[in-house]
Amino acid sequence: MQAEIITIGDEILIGQIIDTNSAFISKELNKIGISVYQITSIQDDKKHILKALAEAEENADIIILTGGLGPTKDDITKHTLANYFNDELVMNENILKHIKNIFARMNFPFTDSDVQQAMLPKKSTVLENKIGTAAGMWFDKNGKVFISLPGVPAEMKGLMQDKVSPKLQNSYHLPYIVHKTVQTYGMNESNVAKRIENWEKELPDFIKLAFLPSYAKLRLRLSAKGDNKEFLEQSIDIEIEKLQQIIGDIIVGLQENEVIEVIINKKMTLNNLTLSTAESCTGGNIAKLITSIPGASNFFKGSIVAYSAKIKEDLLGISIKTIQKYSVVSEQVVKEMALNCKKLFKTDYAIATTGNAGPTTDKTDKTVGVVFIAIATPDDVIIKEFNFGQPREKVILRSSSSALEMLKKEIDKNNKNSL
Repeated sequence: MQAEIITIGDEILIGQIIDTNSAFISKELNKIGISVYQITSIQDDKKHILKALAEAEENADIIILTGGLGPTKDDITKHTLANYFNDELVMNENILKHIKNIFARMNFPFTDSDVQQAMLPKKSTVLENKIGTAAGMWFDKNGKVFISLPGVPAEMKGLMQDKVSPKLQNSYHLPYIVHKTVQTYGMNESNVAKRIENWEKELPDFIKLAFLPSYAKLRLRLSAKGDNKEFLEQSIDIEIEKLQQIIGDIIVGLQENEVIEVIINKKMTLNNLTLSTAESCTGGNIAKLITSIPGASNFFKGSIVAYSAKIKEDLLGISIKTIQKYSVVSEQVVKEMALNCKKLFKTDYAIATTGNAGPTTDKTDKTVGVVFIAIATPDDVIIKEFNFGQPREKVILRSSSSALEMLKKEIDKNNKNSL
């Protein structure tokens, strides 16, 4: 069973908004065993929409559209669908009542254009939108299903979860699609691929491997599709156990939410440890990652973003002589940053970063991409020098993830309690 998603709106094509609807719909379909064949973004144009519908009907069993269901003249999806299905728009009294109730509750004036929201194709099955005025529509044609949803993300999500997914599950006998993702850090895609080459060759035909690289990490996603969910899950688990034997040294988690900051959160909490950060080139990104996880307040005490040399001196107490002799991008400065941060916040551990994120070197003798990271532990300071190259975004993200990787290793080394 294959689906195609069509997003309608000039605002997507000119880059004014990001199409998050397609990602959400894809995930929801995947949960119930429907694969997405293609995602298409098109203009608010009748000919273009008709062409996209005809092409989608040739390629997919289920076609889902989002956008173009508002009350203004540029919202033409509903009229175009009526044209495509040789249908007519008729007043739906239940939807009209629903819309009036929404306007009354919000104390908004009700206009003639709002009445048009209740004019819907006669052949469609109407999907009531509980939180908005634009109803969803479901059409059946020659064994194919066409579903039209609002473009407003919250409204689309509500209809997708409450109406569309259950109706699709009741309409078809669907297979199971199982995904499990292995999170790795500290090694690039080509080197990981080389290490797991033989394992990958021996994967069963029904299990597919995908490499999902980013600046900060590499994810390995294993996917299996079939009628027996338990068998699929067990088969993937067996392969992950084999993978642990090969690259267990760089694996930090086996689920989408087991990112490095989640692991740090668990380890710090488990061992009753505290943490602070002193960031220069990372600009507070490490603190942002740590505090994005619920429960960070149990161990994270605070951060200083010491972006200038003056702040490094005044708030972190870095010696001006050290800065003048070695420059702000140096092993000596990052060591003082980590130690003084740990002392200032009275924490067990402290992370410090300093480097050249680019595009300029800010009068230092280090090239763009050079970063020093220090981890102050209860008994020592661990310092590493990196060169992450360019661009700026890469330097910040790689520095942040590398700092958390270093911290994880030190926690594991110094504490008996482990996950």
